[in-house]
Order: sequence, then C-alpha cells, then structure tokens
Amino acid sequence: MAANPDAILKDVNILGPLNEKTKKILSKEATVFLALLHRTFNSTRKTLLDRRHIRQQELDKGNLPDFLPETKHIRDNDAWKGAPPAPGLVDRRVEITGPTDRKMVVNALNSDVWTYMADFEDSSAPTWDNMINGQLNLYDAIRKQVDFKQGEKEYKLRTDRVLPTLIARARGWHLEEKHFTVDGEPISGSLFDFGLYFFNNAKELVKRGTGPYFYLPKMESHLEARLWNDVFNLAQDYIGMSRGTIRATVLIETILAAFEMDEIIYELRDHSAGLNCGRWDYIFSVIKRFRQNSNFVLPDRSSVTMTVPFMDAYVKLLIKTCHRRGVHAMGGMAAQIPIKADPKANEAAMASVRADKLREARAGHDGTWVAHPALASIAADVFNTHMPTPNQMHVRREDVHITANDLLNMNVPGKITEAGIRKNLNIGLNYMEGWLRGVGCVPINFLMEDAATAEVSRSQLWQWAKHGVPTAEGKRVDKDYALKLLREQVKENEAKAPKGNKFAVAGKYFESQVTGEDYAEFLTSLLYNEITTVGSPAPASKL
Repeated sequence: MAANPDAILKDVNILGPLNEKTKKILSKEATVFLALLHRTFNSTRKTLLDRRHIRQQELDKGNLPDFLPETKHIRDNDAWKGAPPAPGLVDRRVEITGPTDRKMVVNALNSDVWTYMADFEDSSAPTWDNMINGQLNLYDAIRKQVDFKQGEKEYKLRTDRVLPTLIARARGWHLEEKHFTVDGEPISGSLFDFGLYFFNNAKELVKRGTGPYFYLPKMESHLEARLWNDVFNLAQDYIGMSRGTIRATVLIETILAAFEMDEIIYELRDHSAGLNCGRWDYIFSVIKRFRQNSNFVLPDRSSVTMTVPFMDAYVKLLIKTCHRRGVHAMGGMAAQIPIKADPKANEAAMASVRADKLREARAGHDGTWVAHPALASIAADVFNTHMPTPNQMHVRREDVHITANDLLNMNVPGKITEAGIRKNLNIGLNYMEGWLRGVGCVPINFLMEDAATAEVSRSQLWQWAKHGVPTAEGKRVDKDYALKLLREQVKENEAKAPKGNKFAVAGKYFESQVTGEDYAEFLTSLLYNEITTVGSPAPASKL
C-alpha cells in the first residue's frame, strides 16, 4: 500500500453508481492500484494504438505484412522457452467460456470442464453494473461464497469434485472504462479489469492452489504483449508476489499478430500460458485490415471454414510455434447450442461439433473451447480419445512450413448470396440490439453469437458494398441495396420483438457500417456511449 493514498487519489474520480457492492470491489487500496497502473502505462497504450493506425495506412496502400526482419533472431533461436504450465493449467482439454453474471459463473464452474474463461470482453456488454458485478461474482466464486437463490431455484457450487481453474479475460487495449477517470482521462478497460481482479484475488488464488490467470485479447503486435508483461511485473512487485506467478494465454485473433507469434510468447515468456486460435475475430481482422484490397473479398460467412487455406495455415503455425516453445496451443470455440425441440437438427449440430473437435485434436491442439455445458462431454470425449496425455506439447509439427503467402492465401471457394447478406444483417442487428440492452452474448439460430461473430457480419457487409461485388443472384451490392435490406431486417425484427426493444437504435448505428463508406474500428467502441451511465464525479479519495 502506498504511503499516501490520498495524494495518489487526487484527480481520481468514479462516475458510475456507488453502493456497498461497488465499494467491496473498489476499495481505496484497489483504487490506488488502478491509478498507479493508469499513470504508469496509459501513455504507452495510446502510442501503441496510434501505431495500429499507422500500420493500417500502410496496408491501405497495398503493402502486405510479413514476418519481422528485426526479430528474426528470436524466431530462429531454439533455446528459449515459455514458462512451464502453472498449477491448474497443465491439462486444459476443455475450457468453457462465457460472461461473468452470477448464474453463468455457477453453471460454468459446475460444468464437466477443466477451466472456465470468465469473460469481461466479447461476451459481456461493458455496462458499469456488468463490470462491477462480474468482479464481485468472481471474488465470491474464488472464496466459494457465490451460491444464490433465484425465485424457487437455488444455484450452488458442486462439492463432489475439484472445480475448474478460473481464467479471467480482460477487455482489449482499445477499450476504455469511462466510469473511472484518472487526471481527467478514462482508464483503459484492460487495466481496470486486470487491476481489480488481480488486486482483489491474486493472493487468495495462490493460497487455494492456482493463481491469477488471464486471457489477453485483440493484440496486434509483440510490443502490445511487452506492455502486458510490464504490467504483470509491476503488479506482482506491488503486492509482493513472485514474478511469473501470473500466467496469460494470448488470443491470436488478428492477422498482424499471426506474423508475431514467436515474439509474443517471447515477450511474455515467464508469464506465458500459450496461445489460442480466436477464429471468429481472426476472420474479422483479415477483412478489417485488408478492407480496401479487393483481393481479400471473402464469400458468405458459412463458406469461411477452418479448412480454407488462410485459416488452416494460421492453425498449423500456431500449434507448431507453441509446442516449439513449450506452451499450450488452444483450439477455438464451438458456439452451438442444443436444439431441444428438434432431435434430428440437434444430432446434426452435435455431429458438427464432434468433427470440429476431432480436427483440433488431430492437428495437435492441447484443448478447446465450448460455449455451452452440454457440449463439454462431446469435446472431452474427443480429446480423451485422441489425447491420453494432459497436453500434446510433444507433437512438434516439424512437418509444417508456413510462409507469409500461406497466411494471406484467400482462395476461399463460395459465393456471396442475398441469403448470406440477410444472415449477416440479422446477426449484426440482433447482437447490437442485445448489447445495447446490456447483454453481451446472444443466441441466434442455435448459435451463441458474441462481439466477434457480429464483427465478421458487419465487416463482410462493408467489404461487399465497398467493392460492389455481385451476388450469386446477379445483383450488385452497393449502398442503396445494403440499406434497403437492412431497413427490411430492422422492421422484421421489430415486429417480432417485445416493446422497449433497441432495434431502431441498433439499425441507426448499423446503417453507418454497411455502406462501404465509414468504418468503425470496433462495434463495441461505436456503441459504448449508449450504455454508459456516467454521473457526477465522486472523488475516489472519499472511498
């Protein structure tokens, strides 16, 4: 604890509603820590975000990415390794992911999985209540005080087995937390999520046999990983914890990060828990970063599978890189939801899950993600059969040789159809409408859609309008056509939705994103002001 907390808390303000729950999480000591993180690292964060814009300008000129010549010595050096797996992270064959509401936390920890990725990012809408209550729910779950009653139903943590290891996913570097300001600036959402979870729980987690573990999203370079590593070192030093206690798995979900996988592990090496194939965000990133380049136009989303050339190359390179460095290579999300009313359709959906997990296990992944507890047994069965050991780090994949051209190979068979356009409009609208109501993951057509899948839908619509692509039906996609179909979809959804829905607002924002003109870096940044509840500043020194 700093010697003079009141001096540190000068010009630190909380603009979200405060109550006893908030104060349990945002203690004076925790708030001092957040202020320290902001003042130490925010200028570097902003510089790195500016660097993203500079790189985008280069890509817009047609300059394609390649492996970095200045870090070739890191890639070529076989001697260095990441950290060995930490307690509770040796075997991660099935990970369940989802938001941090209390019901989800209990259900996830009661699932037959090995870890639970508690998500403050893509499956959570960052309202102040969601972020604070999520921290409170995890605080209580770690201490096994999370049981609650809802109506007549009781939710209790099971006691017949060791619970899954908890991993928290903070927001990406681009997002801010406008309800908490330091020196007149909002704190980074990343630092807010990480700082509160770490400060309140790190020592308790270690005491209980695991540790402060994180998933890190949306990074675009090894320099962004270096910033996280600096944050980790300061945080551990600050509370008197040994460096290397924190472990972090990086989601490789941007095309630029795919060219820097070795370097990202290297920057985090004492804290590295491996890499994860964030498949939907990866597709989104490919479209976003090359949106001005007609050579990167992709067909309907359903055609962009994990076996198309650029996705297959990305998976193989990730597994090879991780295992060469002695860390986990985690597979992607099965977003299916059981179809209870249609056994035949459900059987087909579950068969597709099994096939996807079989592909991952055979490729050499050390584990995989599911979005629903009912899918855990399918994933576990596949990995138990094909991975009898706790992980597959011994599968070196030295047969794999991936070039820059492989990562950028857009030979994807398929067509652009009006049905595909309408599907993207429906997914984007429904997700945005839910997000505006504070819901971060939305079931649509028996798939759990989150921000990543909404971003793919939005970016494809923009790309098709920008390049005036023809549909399979012979219609050229342009601004007028896109807006016509969007407005039809808004009306159709409004007619089916309860009163008080947000489809009109979602449609207004979506209109700006489907014409091939304006393009927001992220939907979440575009919509964020709509879900903020900024009130009068409350000086943190009064906590």
